[in-house]
Amino acid sequence: MTHKISFGTDGWRGIIADDFTFDNVRLVARAVAAYINSQGLAERGLVVGHDNRFLAEEFTAAVAEELNSQGIPVFLCRGATPTPVTAYAIKLTNAAGAVMLTASHNPPVYNGFKFIPEYAGPALPHITKQIEENIARLQAGEPCDVYGLEPAQGRYGRLPQPELKEGARCTGYSPFDGYVRHISGIVDLAAIKRAGLKVVIDPMYGAGIGYLEHILGNAGVQVEVFHNYRDPFFGGSLPEPTGKSLEELKGRVKAGGANLGLALDGDADRFGIIDANGEYITPNQFLPLLYYHLLTARGWRGPVARTVATTHLLDRMAAKYGQPVYETPVGFKYIGQNLLEKGCILGGEESGGLSVKGHIPEKDGILAGLLAAEMVAHHGKSLTEILEQIYREFGRLFSERLDLHTTPEQKAQILEQLKGWAPPELAGQQVTGKITLDGTKLVLADGAWILIRPSGTEPLFRVYVEANSLEQKAQLQREVKQMLQL
Repeated sequence: MTHKISFGTDGWRGIIADDFTFDNVRLVARAVAAYINSQGLAERGLVVGHDNRFLAEEFTAAVAEELNSQGIPVFLCRGATPTPVTAYAIKLTNAAGAVMLTASHNPPVYNGFKFIPEYAGPALPHITKQIEENIARLQAGEPCDVYGLEPAQGRYGRLPQPELKEGARCTGYSPFDGYVRHISGIVDLAAIKRAGLKVVIDPMYGAGIGYLEHILGNAGVQVEVFHNYRDPFFGGSLPEPTGKSLEELKGRVKAGGANLGLALDGDADRFGIIDANGEYITPNQFLPLLYYHLLTARGWRGPVARTVATTHLLDRMAAKYGQPVYETPVGFKYIGQNLLEKGCILGGEESGGLSVKGHIPEKDGILAGLLAAEMVAHHGKSLTEILEQIYREFGRLFSERLDLHTTPEQKAQILEQLKGWAPPELAGQQVTGKITLDGTKLVLADGAWILIRPSGTEPLFRVYVEANSLEQKAQLQREVKQMLQL
């Protein structure tokens, strides 16, 4: 059986030994090689990294072999390496891009293949489209491109073991020191050192083990760390740093009197923040905190980029400081594009990804954790106290996402219904705008909004609501459920 291999919002992911097999990983690596050769970038090589999942080293070796077989040198990261560090290694080596083997925060049975182009951010759709076309040609037994790349051959479409081309090489490489030097230049470690902070760290058994504790420890922070060893089962849970999954971190922060709790997901590109009082700081809270800090404490000026599903509190801040807001579809690749092209000082998404000016256009949970420590150190307040200050100045917004399951038939009916959905008002407020950038988003006169996005893979709708009160949020959710008849 031939599996269709497609790249979603952040690469190709599949179940290990089902569709994520050595044959398919080699196939995708060879399709990436075809893309690199078509761009004339082979001599610059590719960085290859992996997280802590099952068979990570073996899959990585297969990728390196395939790239080498097509004349592409490989900088092979030593040991588990976070996605943002693998991406930054492109800058350190002047490589043509990177391959990162990770399923990020997905369950343990998954692994994934992510291609990161030379600009060190997520691949844009026109690039992944070319790679997918190369995959389809290889699976069909057709020539892949003008560079003579061999198609998949043999029984069950198995790729032959590669023969290394003359001049190809694979070099063991550690980007740790280079990344630490770079990130230390972005974060105010001197302020952190003066504050005498105490921080608890949970890398969730992932690739981020060793980074926050090293950087903060060298800055004089009293560090407690746990779940800092490899476990491909991630302790029997998901390596996703949400309020529900960080109960142990909350408890340790409160019990130890720590200033902060910092968590990372499986490949350390997403963050989880616990305040001193044990409360989980959501990304929709942390992004305004950070933008406020950059504008007020650092004196930066510039626009902000956010996804269509992310808080409009950022918009209120940008308006006060005369800065534009760039709204993008869901997917950090679009945020990264705005960081590169629009001069944004911050880009982020409600799912827990961010980056800032001066860093690569890739989401980075390590950076987020360090900036959280910088904020607490600089302001001499907890994040909750700073947040209350922001609410007094800009007003408070309440955000929530609901996942509403349907049947396939219901999903088709609702999608058709949404095309003409244009109610004059919702929850007693006039509807002043409709945005169809990614899903269907209605904006109300008082600044509240609702977004309905269909899942691309299952009969499911994600409903995002942001309101000015808990009562308004509940009312909007009720009205949408009635509209969807769910």
